Amino acid sequence: MISTTTPSIEGKTIVEYRGIVFGEVVAGVNVIKDFTAGLSNFFGGRSTTYEDELINARQQAVTEMEQRASQLGANAVVGVDIDYEVLGSDNGMLMVTASGTAVVIQ
Repeated sequence: MISTTTPSIEGKTIVEYRGIVFGEVVAGVNVIKDFTAGLSNFFGGRSTTYEDELINARQQAVTEMEQRASQLGANAVVGVDIDYEVLGSDNGMLMVTASGTAVVIQ
């Protein structure tokens, strides 16, 4: 499965559009990760615990989007967009959505 942020794929022809597909992941950030991220904030530096959570959530959202495209008979997704939001009263949840247009290319 090819996924790209561009509206076309160089060297390939889109022969059919199958529809818009989405992948959504809502991930909680637990107390341990929050504590270690707080230490990074206090002492300075990058928060690899949050970065790892973000990377994992993004990969899961893209994979889910590609699976939904495949279920529609597509072999590529074009115009991919990834969005991030925080949810919950304490901002303890991270939502990542991936969306794009499922297409058949040849």
